[in-house]
Amino acid sequence: MAPGNNGASTTPEDDDPFGYLYADGQAAGATPPNGGGGGYGYPNSRSFNQVRTVGERQYGQQQVPPQQTQPTQAYHQPNAHYQAPETMPGGGAPTQPGPPRASRGGGGGQGPNTKALLIGAVAVVAAVVIGISIAMMSNGSEDDKNADAGAKPSGDSQSVQPSESASSGTSDDAEDLPKADAKGLTLSGGPVAASDVKGAKAAGGEYVAGFNKVGAKVDWTVTVPKAGDYRLYVRYGIPGEPADATLNINSKANSQPIGMKNFINSPKGDWEKGWQSTWAPVTLTKGTNVIELECADGNKCNANIDQLWLQ
Repeated sequence: MAPGNNGASTTPEDDDPFGYLYADGQAAGATPPNGGGGGYGYPNSRSFNQVRTVGERQYGQQQVPPQQTQPTQAYHQPNAHYQAPETMPGGGAPTQPGPPRASRGGGGGQGPNTKALLIGAVAVVAAVVIGISIAMMSNGSEDDKNADAGAKPSGDSQSVQPSESASSGTSDDAEDLPKADAKGLTLSGGPVAASDVKGAKAAGGEYVAGFNKVGAKVDWTVTVPKAGDYRLYVRYGIPGEPADATLNINSKANSQPIGMKNFINSPKGDWEKGWQSTWAPVTLTKGTNVIELECADGNKCNANIDQLWLQ
């Protein structure tokens, strides 16, 4: 029995409940249950999965309820309202994938240029190393300069107390100021000129001997261009034992005597190897001044006097 052809039957089992789904069933008058629910287990019309006639769905268009469908077409005939997805607005033939985007470093799609990055990193490291090396060299140079400056005292500094510095000869700085040998000194109280001990720098090798008696005096009259503080240098010879003497400036005792110590550690008893020099500060007036070496009470005056000069 063909579906929908027994329209005269009134028994439910003889009626095809799905006849309305086919074109010939619809031609025979088969219709879906009213309201889409309550009969034959059809889903409620409010469901999103409503049962529709085959060929009824139309893509891209508003769906028409079953009660307003267009006249049915013959079975197996194409639906005039069907539209392919590619013909719908916004559709069309599937697009082909475009070419890969090129990276910033070139070499289309292969990622960043690692060679350029490596070269840049090496350059940065090299610059840092060079900067550190230059800084270390500069610091080393500054340290050397500071060390040299600390090792070399200035010309005005004095490492020892006056009358306690020693030298084996005369000072070159005294050339512009007066200088006296034994022959230019005034002797009194027992000193005499002598030349039997070698090493004296005075003219003819003469020096003042016999100064080892209390009351012995050696006077030097000197003229200076201006008043001020000076250094009085004395070159003397001792037999390896220290000596001293009182110093008078213009008949007044100087603030510091002359200390004739054995600065060079010459051997005891050897007069010839005992020549050395010392100095003491003196204050002179402009013009003529009298400088006097005296062997006073309490002095040890066993020394030969070679030269006197100012600085």
